[in-house]
Amino acid sequence: MKSKILIGVVTGAAVLGVGAAFAVPAAKSWAETRHDETSRYATGAEAKADRKSMPRWLPDDARDIRYTMKTTGGDRILKATLPDGKLPTSCKPLPSGTSAKQPALVASWFPDKPSDRAKARCGLYYAYADGSTLYAWQDNEDWKSAGLPEG
Repeated sequence: MKSKILIGVVTGAAVLGVGAAFAVPAAKSWAETRHDETSRYATGAEAKADRKSMPRWLPDDARDIRYTMKTTGGDRILKATLPDGKLPTSCKPLPSGTSAKQPALVASWFPDKPSDRAKARCGLYYAYADGSTLYAWQDNEDWKSAGLPEG
């Protein structure tokens, strides 16, 4: 009888251990991304009409907009197709010797370590164009320094 109880306890503990092995990483992932919002738009005009947080410098005729933002701060990442492949005229080249910050957000459609390729500042965003594709990101600390509200 004691051996059956012991087997039951060991089996139950093993099942709980396996369940925890799957639940803990899932809970961690959820906790890290629960304040992230991702959107996709056909055009820059549509994106700006739908989201106040969409940067105003984004051209209206930009296409295939992908955007992820942190609702608890100013972290943002943005990808868009530019009709002429050129950064908007309001974007200014990064001053010599200036290093871009790494984006805090990640997405399958956004490159790893884009800070090495940053060429300009578009408002508070770091940005570069790769062919006709615009990649841009905003850092929460820059957002806070500008005195903008969270979210």
